[in-house]
Amino acid sequence: MSSTVITNIASLVTNDPSLGDTTPLGLIQDAALVVDGDRVVWIGESSKAPATDNRVDAGGRAVIPGFVDSHSHLVFAGDRTEEFNARMSGRGYSAGGIRTTVAATRAATDVELEAGLVRYLAEALRQGTTTMETKSGYGLTVEDEARALRIAAAHTDEVTYLGAHVVSPEHADDPAAYVALVTGEMLDACTPYARWIDVFCEKGAFDGDQARAILTAGRDRGLHPRIHANQLSYGPGVQLAVELDAASADHCTHLTDADVDALANSRTVATLLPGAEFSTRAQWPDARRLLDAGATVALSTDCNPGSSFTSSVPFCIALAVRDMGMTPDEAVWSATAGGARALRRTDVGRLTPGAYADLAVLDAPSHVHLAYRPGVPLVSEVWRRGVRVH
Repeated sequence: MSSTVITNIASLVTNDPSLGDTTPLGLIQDAALVVDGDRVVWIGESSKAPATDNRVDAGGRAVIPGFVDSHSHLVFAGDRTEEFNARMSGRGYSAGGIRTTVAATRAATDVELEAGLVRYLAEALRQGTTTMETKSGYGLTVEDEARALRIAAAHTDEVTYLGAHVVSPEHADDPAAYVALVTGEMLDACTPYARWIDVFCEKGAFDGDQARAILTAGRDRGLHPRIHANQLSYGPGVQLAVELDAASADHCTHLTDADVDALANSRTVATLLPGAEFSTRAQWPDARRLLDAGATVALSTDCNPGSSFTSSVPFCIALAVRDMGMTPDEAVWSATAGGARALRRTDVGRLTPGAYADLAVLDAPSHVHLAYRPGVPLVSEVWRRGVRVH
């Protein structure tokens, strides 16, 4: 291993106020950063950088932690172009939604599913995402859920068992039998490949009692809970997330004051997914309300073929600033440190000594340009585990 200093950084986001200015981003101007192996070992002003084996000139550009995308669905086949086109054109569409993707995913080979996963992970990496969670949920059989997680686990450490995405077509008339499968044989087959367990707690999917049974069963097997909560309507999802100490409650669009208070007084992160609202023309989550109450907020893509087919965290940052009441600083923090909190990680989402050297170099002097210049591919370099990968 050799050490490398990245110097001439116009603005460095550390996400540690004690190391930079007093803001949550911990900004350092005219900064340098030293990488040794796969870790950050020093940060500070360029003029004070220690001697290293190698030197890289950032050219007066900004450096931020790599994005931590804590919510995606990348193991699938097919797409739902016709559904999206109909929705955006104001036409009715009667195909099966998630079940359309389930049918295509079941019919795909392992090679096809893995190729898609690798493609989307690479696509996200080019845009600055260095840590990405992904879920199963498009198989809904023991064999298909297990193979989705096995494929995912070969490419990312953050893997979530989502057998409880919707009730499988085979169990449409007997949801209780499907819950028994998800908490029994399917859980047994999937546990070796997953770190997390998730459930879509929503009308038309799984109610509060079913969600509690599913998450509790997973927790008893060593999987930590996270939950799709309060996306389409008010419901019990957020309260259940806090009750079970879930790492995150994801979507959080329809919240009561009690829901906001519960999140603000817990470790559960409110993960907001503006790509879904963009792609469905739904109500935006109110990030300002959550932040003002003291809740921890993460921003993620929800990359999936039906409701949010984007892998671009910068795009989601721009949406959050424009339509969800977040400042540029808050949005960047939520897409880095917030995502890490939603995965209960302290080694990513920050650029501090001891953290992984996961970072993005922006073709801009400030992180604010991510929202200021929406749609522009500003990520010019990506480093992951101390290696320049893009």
